[in-house]
Amino acid sequence: MAFRNGSFATFLIVCPTSFFLGLIFSLFPYDYPILWSPNPTPEDYFTYFESHLRFLHASPPLIPRILHIVIFLGLLGLILKLYKPSESNMLFDGASLVLYMCGITVYIANIVKGLRLVSAGRYGDELLSLNDGVEEGQILGREDSLKVLAASNTILALVLVGVLVLQAGQWYAERKEAQEVESFKVREGGGEREKEGGKEGGKKKKN
Repeated sequence: MAFRNGSFATFLIVCPTSFFLGLIFSLFPYDYPILWSPNPTPEDYFTYFESHLRFLHASPPLIPRILHIVIFLGLLGLILKLYKPSESNMLFDGASLVLYMCGITVYIANIVKGLRLVSAGRYGDELLSLNDGVEEGQILGREDSLKVLAASNTILALVLVGVLVLQAGQWYAERKEAQEVESFKVREGGGEREKEGGKEGGKKKKN
């Protein structure tokens, strides 16, 4: 079965993507003062942010399982739409899949790793003593690690917005294509009726 219209598959893409954007938006009050505020960030604020991240990482196992299931549903929707793809699917859904995989990469490489570091409470020089062969300067300190986490949330939000824009663009392109096809059929049908009317008029004149 080819998911040409892909309404259900699109639902599987849009809903998880919107869900993740909501999660990221809930973290925006913590990210904004660190990344976007023109005023210097107070030291106590990093402590609040760190406590919040530790609370998130210490959530029951059911919470990350639900999160990973939702991630899989979004990926499943993209794979379904790319099964026996049309030209529109290859363009829009292929780009959406690339962005979605970039988001998964950011989540695994930056966010998951950052949450583990925050939960352990060891940064910079403290990690150097535990990792032989790691040169100084390769491991970030406390403030820089929290800034990387905040920046990763922003990158992830932009990637997910890109997925939604591509899906909306595909819907608009398919809608315009359907309107043009319908308009062409109407014009073609009108031309055939005119030809039939001309033939009937010619027969009446002969009679």
